[in-house]
Amino acid sequence: MTSDALFSQRTRIKICGLTREQDLDAAVAAGVDAIGFVMYEKSPRYVSPTRAAELAKRLPPFITPVLLFVNESVSKVIATCAHIAGATAQFHGDETPEDCLAATHQGARPFLRAARIPLGEAGARFDLVKYASDYSQSQAILLDAHVDGYGGGGQTFHWSLLPPSVNAHLVLSGGLDAANVTDGILQVRPRCKSLAVDVSSGVELSGPGNKGLKDPGKINQFVAAVRAADQQLKDLAG
Repeated sequence: MTSDALFSQRTRIKICGLTREQDLDAAVAAGVDAIGFVMYEKSPRYVSPTRAAELAKRLPPFITPVLLFVNESVSKVIATCAHIAGATAQFHGDETPEDCLAATHQGARPFLRAARIPLGEAGARFDLVKYASDYSQSQAILLDAHVDGYGGGGQTFHWSLLPPSVNAHLVLSGGLDAANVTDGILQVRPRCKSLAVDVSSGVELSGPGNKGLKDPGKINQFVAAVRAADQQLKDLAG
């Protein structure tokens, strides 16, 4: 792909960790492309399969529901995905390529595979090129910071340490918000086939006890920052 074509692509946006109808509606109104539901019971943003199905029914056409799993059994992933039409699976634990394929009927259901990038200078030692090759049947590789626990820790890793060229679609995640997402897109977009972004804590209400509760104003600011990055890339392409 030429640099002009690469830089003219629209960055796709996913808002993850939705738990309430009003937050889903705000994300849809802001123009996001995907909505994420956390199926990991240890997460404060967890929703049951039944609740995720209720929320997903509010989605208009062409907005994708994404179900985040962590080391879940193949049978449970298959059963949960069956509740939600058109869902994409996202594997965020220690799942092997074989696990991912088995849980998605050999890739018949689209899936994302999270890569947990070490914080600090150790990020340079993560072989993302090999990782993307190992999970080549995934729709995209989601990049998140490697922190204690699973499901996302709201921290950024050093984007500049990523390989200069990765033959995969990437989803940038981990500590994104309206203040830093433009820089993240400018740094990572040239390194991959296409780029999307995934935000959760960066668009939540401030204060303790608000994990899973989104702020419509922050959602709109985040989307605006992504669009600003897209425009900067178009300007660079001339």
